[in-house]
Amino acid sequence: MSTSKQAQIAPSAVASDLKLGDLRAALAAGWGDFRAYPAFGLFFAAIYVIAGMFIYFALFVRGEVAWLVPAAAGFPLLAPFVAVGLYEVSRRREAGLPMSWRAVLGALRGRGDEQILSMGVILFVAFGFWIMVAHGIFAIFLAESGIGSESIALLATGAGLMMLLVGTIVGALMALAFYAITVVSLPMLVDRNVDFITAIIVSLASVRSNKFVLLIWAIVIAVTLFVAMLPLFLGLLVVLPVLGHATWHLYRRLTGEAVAEHQEALAPELA
Repeated sequence: MSTSKQAQIAPSAVASDLKLGDLRAALAAGWGDFRAYPAFGLFFAAIYVIAGMFIYFALFVRGEVAWLVPAAAGFPLLAPFVAVGLYEVSRRREAGLPMSWRAVLGALRGRGDEQILSMGVILFVAFGFWIMVAHGIFAIFLAESGIGSESIALLATGAGLMMLLVGTIVGALMALAFYAITVVSLPMLVDRNVDFITAIIVSLASVRSNKFVLLIWAIVIAVTLFVAMLPLFLGLLVVLPVLGHATWHLYRRLTGEAVAEHQEALAPELA
Protein backbone atom coordinates (compact mmCIF):
# COMPACT_ATOMS: atom_id res chain seq x y z
CA MET A 1 0.00 0.00 0.00
CA SER A 2 1.24 3.53 -0.76
CA THR A 3 2.12 5.77 2.17
CA SER A 4 0.59 8.95 0.75
CA LYS A 5 -0.97 11.15 3.39
CA GLN A 6 -4.67 11.84 3.00
CA ALA A 7 -7.36 14.27 4.05
CA GLN A 8 -10.78 12.64 4.06
CA ILE A 9 -13.45 14.69 2.31
CA ALA A 10 -16.76 12.87 1.94
CA PRO A 11 -17.38 11.19 -0.40
CA SER A 12 -13.75 11.29 -1.47
CA ALA A 13 -10.24 11.68 -0.10
CA VAL A 14 -7.39 13.87 -1.22
CA ALA A 15 -3.65 13.46 -0.85
CA SER A 16 -2.05 16.02 1.45
CA ASP A 17 1.60 15.34 0.61
CA LEU A 18 1.97 16.94 -2.82
CA LYS A 19 5.57 17.90 -3.60
CA LEU A 20 7.25 20.16 -6.14
CA GLY A 21 8.48 17.04 -7.89
CA ASP A 22 4.85 16.19 -8.59
CA LEU A 23 4.54 19.42 -10.59
CA ARG A 24 7.53 18.45 -12.73
CA ALA A 25 6.09 14.96 -13.19
CA ALA A 26 2.69 16.39 -14.15
CA LEU A 27 4.24 18.73 -16.71
CA ALA A 28 6.23 15.86 -18.21
CA ALA A 29 3.09 13.71 -18.38
CA GLY A 30 1.15 16.64 -19.86
CA TRP A 31 3.79 17.07 -22.55
CA GLY A 32 3.55 13.35 -23.27
CA ASP A 33 -0.24 13.54 -23.69
CA PHE A 34 0.09 16.53 -26.01
CA ARG A 35 2.71 14.80 -28.15
CA ALA A 36 0.60 11.63 -28.31
CA TYR A 37 -2.57 13.46 -29.44
CA PRO A 38 -1.57 16.95 -30.65
CA ALA A 39 -4.67 17.46 -32.82
CA PHE A 40 -6.96 17.64 -29.80
CA GLY A 41 -4.69 20.04 -27.94
CA LEU A 42 -4.28 22.32 -30.94
CA PHE A 43 -8.04 22.30 -31.56
CA PHE A 44 -9.03 23.41 -28.06
CA ALA A 45 -6.15 25.88 -27.81
CA ALA A 46 -7.10 27.36 -31.19
CA ILE A 47 -10.55 28.22 -29.83
CA TYR A 48 -8.89 30.15 -27.01
CA VAL A 49 -6.41 31.83 -29.38
CA ILE A 50 -9.12 32.89 -31.85
CA ALA A 51 -11.25 34.30 -29.03
CA GLY A 52 -8.25 36.22 -27.70
CA MET A 53 -7.44 37.65 -31.12
CA PHE A 54 -11.07 38.67 -31.57
CA ILE A 55 -11.08 40.56 -28.27
CA TYR A 56 -7.75 42.20 -29.12
CA PHE A 57 -8.76 43.43 -32.57
CA ALA A 58 -12.26 44.43 -31.41
CA LEU A 59 -10.78 46.67 -28.72
CA PHE A 60 -8.11 47.96 -31.12
CA VAL A 61 -10.67 48.89 -33.78
CA ARG A 62 -12.85 50.64 -31.20
CA GLY A 63 -9.86 52.61 -29.96
CA GLU A 64 -10.02 51.11 -26.48
CA VAL A 65 -6.53 49.64 -26.36
CA ALA A 66 -6.18 50.36 -22.64
CA TRP A 67 -8.86 47.75 -21.95
CA LEU A 68 -6.57 45.05 -23.28
CA VAL A 69 -4.95 44.90 -19.84
CA PRO A 70 -8.06 43.87 -17.84
CA ALA A 71 -9.28 41.68 -20.72
CA ALA A 72 -5.96 39.84 -20.89
CA ALA A 73 -5.79 39.60 -17.08
CA GLY A 74 -9.26 38.08 -16.86
CA PHE A 75 -8.94 35.83 -19.88
CA PRO A 76 -7.21 33.00 -17.95
CA LEU A 77 -10.37 32.64 -15.86
CA LEU A 78 -11.92 30.87 -18.85
CA ALA A 79 -8.98 28.53 -19.44
CA PRO A 80 -10.20 25.71 -17.11
CA PHE A 81 -13.45 25.32 -19.06
CA VAL A 82 -11.61 25.26 -22.40
CA ALA A 83 -9.38 22.54 -20.93
CA VAL A 84 -12.28 20.14 -20.23
CA GLY A 85 -11.72 18.38 -23.56
CA LEU A 86 -8.03 18.04 -22.71
CA TYR A 87 -8.91 16.34 -19.43
CA GLU A 88 -10.96 13.81 -21.38
CA VAL A 89 -8.05 13.11 -23.73
CA SER A 90 -5.76 12.44 -20.76
CA ARG A 91 -8.42 10.33 -19.05
CA ARG A 92 -8.97 8.16 -22.08
CA ARG A 93 -5.25 7.76 -22.74
CA GLU A 94 -4.63 6.77 -19.12
CA ALA A 95 -7.50 4.26 -19.16
CA GLY A 96 -6.53 2.86 -22.56
CA LEU A 97 -9.88 3.86 -24.05
CA PRO A 98 -10.32 4.52 -27.78
CA MET A 99 -9.83 8.16 -28.76
CA SER A 100 -12.39 9.88 -30.98
CA TRP A 101 -13.61 13.40 -31.59
CA ARG A 102 -17.13 12.43 -30.60
CA ALA A 103 -16.02 11.09 -27.22
CA VAL A 104 -13.70 14.00 -26.48
CA LEU A 105 -16.17 16.71 -27.50
CA GLY A 106 -18.88 14.86 -25.61
CA ALA A 107 -16.95 15.54 -22.40
CA LEU A 108 -18.11 19.15 -22.59
CA ARG A 109 -21.62 17.91 -21.80
CA GLY A 110 -20.35 16.05 -18.76
CA ARG A 111 -22.21 12.88 -17.89
CA GLY A 112 -25.54 14.15 -19.17
CA ASP A 113 -26.32 16.03 -15.97
CA GLU A 114 -25.08 19.49 -17.05
CA GLN A 115 -22.69 19.74 -14.09
CA ILE A 116 -19.78 20.85 -16.29
CA LEU A 117 -21.99 23.35 -18.07
CA SER A 118 -22.96 24.75 -14.68
CA MET A 119 -19.28 25.25 -13.89
CA GLY A 120 -18.83 26.88 -17.28
CA VAL A 121 -21.59 29.36 -16.48
CA ILE A 122 -19.86 30.17 -13.18
CA LEU A 123 -16.57 30.85 -14.99
CA PHE A 124 -18.16 33.08 -17.63
CA VAL A 125 -20.01 35.01 -14.92
CA ALA A 126 -16.68 35.37 -13.09
CA PHE A 127 -15.09 36.81 -16.24
CA GLY A 128 -17.97 39.27 -16.64
CA PHE A 129 -17.74 40.23 -12.97
CA TRP A 130 -13.99 40.86 -13.30
CA ILE A 131 -14.59 43.17 -16.27
CA MET A 132 -17.15 45.14 -14.22
CA VAL A 133 -14.71 45.35 -11.30
CA ALA A 134 -11.98 46.51 -13.70
CA HIS A 135 -14.33 49.23 -15.00
CA GLY A 136 -14.95 50.33 -11.42
CA ILE A 137 -11.23 50.50 -10.62
CA PHE A 138 -10.65 52.44 -13.84
CA ALA A 139 -13.37 54.93 -12.92
CA ILE A 140 -11.96 55.44 -9.43
CA PHE A 141 -8.42 56.25 -10.58
CA LEU A 142 -8.74 57.59 -14.12
CA ALA A 143 -12.22 59.01 -14.63
CA GLU A 144 -10.86 62.56 -14.17
CA SER A 145 -7.40 62.02 -15.61
CA GLY A 146 -8.16 63.97 -18.74
CA ILE A 147 -6.62 61.22 -20.87
CA GLY A 148 -8.89 59.44 -23.27
CA SER A 149 -9.48 55.74 -22.75
CA GLU A 150 -8.23 55.18 -26.27
CA SER A 151 -4.66 55.87 -25.18
CA ILE A 152 -2.58 53.21 -23.48
CA ALA A 153 -0.23 56.01 -22.37
CA LEU A 154 -2.53 56.63 -19.41
CA LEU A 155 -1.11 53.48 -17.80
CA ALA A 156 2.25 55.27 -17.40
CA THR A 157 0.77 58.13 -15.35
CA GLY A 158 0.74 58.15 -11.56
CA ALA A 159 -2.97 57.39 -11.50
CA GLY A 160 -2.51 54.73 -14.15
CA LEU A 161 0.25 52.98 -12.21
CA MET A 162 -1.87 53.03 -9.05
CA MET A 163 -4.78 51.60 -11.02
CA LEU A 164 -2.53 48.79 -12.29
CA LEU A 165 -1.34 48.05 -8.75
CA VAL A 166 -4.83 47.89 -7.25
CA GLY A 167 -6.21 46.05 -10.28
CA THR A 168 -3.40 43.50 -10.11
CA ILE A 169 -4.04 42.80 -6.42
CA VAL A 170 -7.82 42.53 -6.86
CA GLY A 171 -7.47 40.48 -10.02
CA ALA A 172 -4.95 38.13 -8.42
CA LEU A 173 -7.24 37.50 -5.45
CA MET A 174 -10.19 36.78 -7.74
CA ALA A 175 -8.11 34.53 -9.98
CA LEU A 176 -6.78 32.63 -6.95
CA ALA A 177 -10.31 32.08 -5.64
CA PHE A 178 -11.55 30.67 -8.93
CA TYR A 179 -8.37 28.63 -9.36
CA ALA A 180 -9.05 27.04 -5.97
CA ILE A 181 -12.57 25.97 -6.94
CA THR A 182 -11.67 24.70 -10.43
CA VAL A 183 -8.19 23.12 -10.27
CA VAL A 184 -9.62 19.78 -9.15
CA SER A 185 -13.37 20.19 -9.65
CA LEU A 186 -13.43 20.28 -13.45
CA PRO A 187 -11.18 17.22 -13.93
CA MET A 188 -13.28 15.43 -11.31
CA LEU A 189 -16.52 16.24 -13.15
CA VAL A 190 -14.99 14.73 -16.30
CA ASP A 191 -13.81 11.67 -14.40
CA ARG A 192 -16.61 10.89 -11.95
CA ASN A 193 -20.34 11.07 -11.57
CA VAL A 194 -20.51 13.79 -8.90
CA ASP A 195 -22.31 17.12 -8.66
CA PHE A 196 -20.36 20.34 -9.09
CA ILE A 197 -20.82 21.38 -5.45
CA THR A 198 -19.11 18.18 -4.26
CA ALA A 199 -16.37 18.68 -6.85
CA ILE A 200 -15.78 22.24 -5.63
CA ILE A 201 -15.55 21.04 -2.02
CA VAL A 202 -12.92 18.46 -2.99
CA SER A 203 -11.02 21.10 -5.00
CA LEU A 204 -10.96 23.51 -2.05
CA ALA A 205 -9.85 20.66 0.24
CA SER A 206 -7.02 19.81 -2.14
CA VAL A 207 -5.78 23.40 -2.11
CA ARG A 208 -6.13 23.65 1.67
CA SER A 209 -4.17 20.40 2.17
CA ASN A 210 -1.40 21.36 -0.30
CA LYS A 211 -1.26 25.16 -0.03
CA PHE A 212 2.37 25.76 -0.96
CA VAL A 213 2.67 23.39 -3.92
CA LEU A 214 -0.69 24.32 -5.46
CA LEU A 215 0.11 28.02 -4.99
CA ILE A 216 3.31 27.42 -6.95
CA TRP A 217 1.23 25.64 -9.60
CA ALA A 218 -1.10 28.65 -9.78
CA ILE A 219 1.91 30.92 -10.31
CA VAL A 220 3.29 28.59 -13.01
CA ILE A 221 -0.06 28.68 -14.81
CA ALA A 222 -0.39 32.47 -14.54
CA VAL A 223 3.15 33.23 -15.69
CA THR A 224 3.21 30.76 -18.59
CA LEU A 225 -0.22 31.82 -19.84
CA PHE A 226 0.80 35.48 -19.67
CA VAL A 227 4.03 34.88 -21.59
CA ALA A 228 2.20 32.68 -24.12
CA MET A 229 -0.33 35.46 -24.80
CA LEU A 230 2.33 38.03 -25.72
CA PRO A 231 2.94 36.87 -29.33
CA LEU A 232 -0.70 37.44 -30.37
CA PHE A 233 -1.82 34.54 -28.16
CA LEU A 234 -0.01 32.07 -30.44
CA GLY A 235 2.09 30.62 -27.64
CA LEU A 236 -1.13 29.26 -26.15
CA LEU A 237 -1.28 26.68 -28.93
CA VAL A 238 1.34 24.70 -27.01
CA VAL A 239 1.18 26.07 -23.46
CA LEU A 240 -2.56 25.64 -22.92
CA PRO A 241 -2.72 21.95 -23.94
CA VAL A 242 0.35 21.04 -21.87
CA LEU A 243 -1.01 22.85 -18.80
CA GLY A 244 -4.44 21.27 -19.30
CA HIS A 245 -3.07 17.75 -19.55
CA ALA A 246 -0.70 18.41 -16.63
CA THR A 247 -3.61 19.58 -14.46
CA TRP A 248 -5.33 16.25 -15.13
CA HIS A 249 -2.29 14.37 -13.86
CA LEU A 250 -2.12 16.56 -10.75
CA TYR A 251 -5.80 15.78 -10.15
CA ARG A 252 -5.04 12.06 -10.42
CA ARG A 253 -2.13 12.45 -8.02
CA LEU A 254 -4.38 14.30 -5.57
CA THR A 255 -7.42 12.05 -5.73
CA GLY A 256 -6.68 8.86 -7.66
CA GLU A 257 -4.21 7.19 -5.32
CA ALA A 258 -5.81 8.65 -2.22
CA VAL A 259 -9.26 7.40 -3.13
CA ALA A 260 -7.91 3.91 -3.88
CA GLU A 261 -6.26 3.80 -0.46
CA HIS A 262 -9.35 5.18 1.25
CA GLN A 263 -11.55 2.54 -0.33
CA GLU A 264 -9.05 -0.19 0.58
CA ALA A 265 -8.97 1.02 4.19
CA LEU A 266 -12.77 0.94 4.35
CA ALA A 267 -13.02 -2.53 2.80
CA PRO A 268 -12.97 -4.44 6.15
CA GLU A 269 -15.70 -2.18 7.54
CA LEU A 270 -17.87 -2.63 4.47
CA ALA A 271 -17.44 -6.41 4.38
